[in-house]
Amino acid sequence: MREVISHSPSDTHGLAAEILATLPSNAVLALYGDLGSGKTCFVQGLAETMGITEPVTSPTFTLVNEYRGRTPLTHVDLYRLSHPDEALAMGFEELVESEGVTAIEWAERAEGLLPAHTLRLRFRTPEDGRTRVITIEGE
Repeated sequence: MREVISHSPSDTHGLAAEILATLPSNAVLALYGDLGSGKTCFVQGLAETMGITEPVTSPTFTLVNEYRGRTPLTHVDLYRLSHPDEALAMGFEELVESEGVTAIEWAERAEGLLPAHTLRLRFRTPEDGRTRVITIEGE
């Protein structure tokens, strides 16, 4: 486990690039943290590094956005789900088995469904409101 302090979106994008370089071809990233803690910013950094040029936004209302770059990126947002059965009904198991990188915001809503090889990132905003503390588990 390691902890990284991000002072800016650029720092968060850099961390995403660093982590991406170490990921296997079918990686699952579980992202935890409150609203505004940097989860979507991190996924934007992944997309940028993967050569994805279209805007990356949180799929809160659609639940899943898929992007094509050098490697596929599947961006999942489980914020609106209240039970893991809802994740199963939306095809969650197929999403986490797909080729490429799957980044899951609000992953705690499907914790028991995450594969063993999941990399977990916990985002926290300290009281200063300017920095982000990102704890990485499973590297």
